[in-house]
Amino acid sequence: MRDILIVYYSRQGSTAALARQICRGVEGVAGMRARLRTVPPVVATTERLDPSVPDEGPPYATHEDLVECAGLILGSPTRFGNMAAPLKFFLDGTSALWLSGALVDKPAAVFTSTQSLHGGQESTLLSMMIPLLHHGMYLVGLPFTERGLTQTRSGGTPYGASHTAELSGHGELSETERELARALGARVATLASRLEIRT
Repeated sequence: MRDILIVYYSRQGSTAALARQICRGVEGVAGMRARLRTVPPVVATTERLDPSVPDEGPPYATHEDLVECAGLILGSPTRFGNMAAPLKFFLDGTSALWLSGALVDKPAAVFTSTQSLHGGQESTLLSMMIPLLHHGMYLVGLPFTERGLTQTRSGGTPYGASHTAELSGHGELSETERELARALGARVATLASRLEIRT
């Protein structure tokens, strides 16, 4: 079994709900397993130390998780059209992996959630792609052959899976949002499997 790493930050539960659906998509691909991780919040002072393991939910992501994974899927709520600071802080700490080329040629994808329909979903997804390009990863999106992209009245973009909380509430995904999130997980896992066969 090879692991696809899903790393996310979530405040209201929507990004976490997408992450769980993405895990289902990953685990629908033979030989692939989802490894779900989160990142700690960023605090204003440097004196407070967060526990090494969260009180609830998945463990915090480590650099070892990144090295060991066959693919990576990142998720964050939007913050003014950009990824949230905790996920950015985690990515900013990966320069040693960039120097070693640890993530080169691995498939990657992104997902997000917003409060409103025009809350910056696509720019947030694009902001998360930039560090992945610098790491030399293959970016995976959602093609328009996914029927949900043309039917959605809430989340879902060709850049990655998404959710709009204004319509259904935090953590309450629409059926289309769930389908697209599972499709994204399956696409990354399938590509990772094909790349494994080629090497």
